[in-house]
Amino acid sequence: MNTHRSGNDGGAGLLSTAAGVVVFLVFLLFAVQLLFGLYASSTVTAVTNDAAHRAAEGGAPPLSLIEADARRNLGEIGDAAQFDWSTHDSDGDGEADTVVLLVVASPPRFIPPSIGGALGLDEVRRTVRVRIEAFQP
Repeated sequence: MNTHRSGNDGGAGLLSTAAGVVVFLVFLLFAVQLLFGLYASSTVTAVTNDAAHRAAEGGAPPLSLIEADARRNLGEIGDAAQFDWSTHDSDGDGEADTVVLLVVASPPRFIPPSIGGALGLDEVRRTVRVRIEAFQP
């Protein structure tokens, strides 16, 4: 049995192993950021759509109540989200007939903003337009 060791091989794989672990963790954090971003994007889209539809209903509650419910449905993201409500005259008759809601929210961060911003993971921006329901006698 040969037990002779070369004196130059001690710790040879340490740097490459450490670099491999760092690269693995970077990819893992990127995957987590991507999943949270996709979840936040779909949640913000759904909540924005629901809020705009509620505001366009006949006999709708005040916008402050609808916005408070939307913020609650968004959870922690909703605390810092920006809601911009407006109406629009889409048929040109001089009367507002469309509710427009713009929501801008920032999902949780797991990677530095300099990397996430370049990949489009920095904020979720959704605009929803819904025709106002009006009772026709």
